[in-house]
Amino acid sequence: MTAAELETYLHDHIPLSRAMVVHVVSVADDRIVLGAPLAPNINHRDTVFGGSAAAVATLAAWSLLHLRLTAAGLPSRVVIQSSSMDYLAPMAADFIASAVLDPGADWDGFVRMLARRGRARIALQAELTCEGQTAGRFRGEFVAFGKDRL
Repeated sequence: MTAAELETYLHDHIPLSRAMVVHVVSVADDRIVLGAPLAPNINHRDTVFGGSAAAVATLAAWSLLHLRLTAAGLPSRVVIQSSSMDYLAPMAADFIASAVLDPGADWDGFVRMLARRGRARIALQAELTCEGQTAGRFRGEFVAFGKDRL
């Protein structure tokens, strides 16, 4: 899936992404980068609203898992089970979220479990950056339900 196709998918299926003006910066097998402008995500202090920051980080991680499963020929329903967000610095401009698999994640084991049991869990991370500075770190546990549970 190209960046443009993913962006269209997100805007069509997750309306909040359109309202937040989320755009896909890049797509790779091991990383997804999403961007969002400050204006529709601003708070009363003229910085990015924390909920917007967490939403874009979650969306980046979700997108990475969705694309990896699609590429592997494993159509699945992907949901977030739990997450944590550390806010390291205020973001007073447009920002990006870069998502990767958690370093301890076992992708092959995840795929085997999904095929065998019809559901599996995996951890992903996302880093928020603004003007070249790390501004936040997200970690989320996601659950995939296989095609028989769509």
